[in-house]
Amino acid sequence: MNFSYYQSWFDAVEFMRRHEQVYEAIGNEAVAVVQGGGPVAGFETFRQTNDFFYLCGVEVPQAYLVLDARSRGAILYLPHRDVCMASIEGREPCLEDHDELMALTGCIDVRALECLEKDLQHVSILYTPYAPTEGALACQDTLRHQTKLNNTDPWVNHQSREAFFCAKLKERIAGVEVRDLSPILFGLRLHKSDAEIRLMRQTGKLSAMGVIEAMKQTRAGMYEYQLGAIADKLFIENGARGAGYRPIIAAGRNIWMMHYYRNNCLLEEGEWVLMDYAPDLCNYTNDIGRMWPVNGRYSPVQRELYGVVVKYHQTLLEVLRPGVLPGELLKEAAQKMEPYLKTQPFSKAIYETAVKRMMASDKALTHPVGLSVHDGSAYTDKSNPFKPGLAFALDPQLWVPEEELYVRVEDTVVITEQGVESFTSLAPHELDEVEALVGKGCR
Repeated sequence: MNFSYYQSWFDAVEFMRRHEQVYEAIGNEAVAVVQGGGPVAGFETFRQTNDFFYLCGVEVPQAYLVLDARSRGAILYLPHRDVCMASIEGREPCLEDHDELMALTGCIDVRALECLEKDLQHVSILYTPYAPTEGALACQDTLRHQTKLNNTDPWVNHQSREAFFCAKLKERIAGVEVRDLSPILFGLRLHKSDAEIRLMRQTGKLSAMGVIEAMKQTRAGMYEYQLGAIADKLFIENGARGAGYRPIIAAGRNIWMMHYYRNNCLLEEGEWVLMDYAPDLCNYTNDIGRMWPVNGRYSPVQRELYGVVVKYHQTLLEVLRPGVLPGELLKEAAQKMEPYLKTQPFSKAIYETAVKRMMASDKALTHPVGLSVHDGSAYTDKSNPFKPGLAFALDPQLWVPEEELYVRVEDTVVITEQGVESFTSLAPHELDEVEALVGKGCR
């Protein structure tokens, strides 16, 4: 049968390759178990957790996956079919779809959920993720912040779902040593496969299209959130399930707040707007950032500052390539910028200081991107050169604290064998090109 509720971007060969990577990482005597997402409480659509989706692509609640490095085999554990709910909501993958699911996921067996505890007996080393589970609109940054807030509330149960699962494993499996699988999975997720890159090209294209359409519709008197609604329509029409993260759409002084999200202010003449918004397509997202004038013409200060950041961004794109240490690449980009900066007049000394501070910072190489917008672990370890498949946000940022000015331009890029590819390059950088688009759809 063909499931209407099963992803189509990744095949069994892809998942089996990922399983083999886990086996190699945990060692021949160990087993890994990964818990999928639980049932939703309301009418929202279930979205599988990122780690579980990464390993098998199954998008139903109460699923578990065991990766046994001893036998080099993966087993999927699922509930039985709920005949009543299937007749009301449609069929979803379940235990009764045993053969089809083996073919789709690369698993050697599909078993009933109640078999899991028995099958894990006599396992001596068991890996499972300790990190908070990433679901919709979440990444490790946001989940850690949630945990921090919960820990300050004396009326909240502080035990996470992950901690509860770990405790139950230790309680029910005599003598087992439970280890953290999260660092291993974050490391695997860091470098994207060809299939992941194809998917991220599409999420990047949609991200850029959303920004372009927002530029075209921009006019004074609109609310910030209306630009987000324009992007939402485009995302959904092109197959996304919605947003990869909450939109940052900041006008005027709101731009100073780096992760401003309320998006409820009016766009006013003479201001500019920062938009940072991307879709969730098959659990993957992108990251993008563009700034443009509400009235379609950058002011002299906007053109001066944004122009420098755009130039630095383009210079970084020119030098990014595999085999280079992050620090070496930043020095190379700074050297290439020197002739430009010598001929670039600054209207204020604080602007020149801000540019020098930007050039001396490593913030342009911000964070990995993939299943979450801030994806897994960091990659700017000075001892690790860039490798093909590394996908991250290229995001040079200029801060002028004296005037609460924050300027940035951001693309999601991937290191290739030859150099670098930008997933979001469809959205223009050049200031004149941007001005030609702003308000075009309003005329």
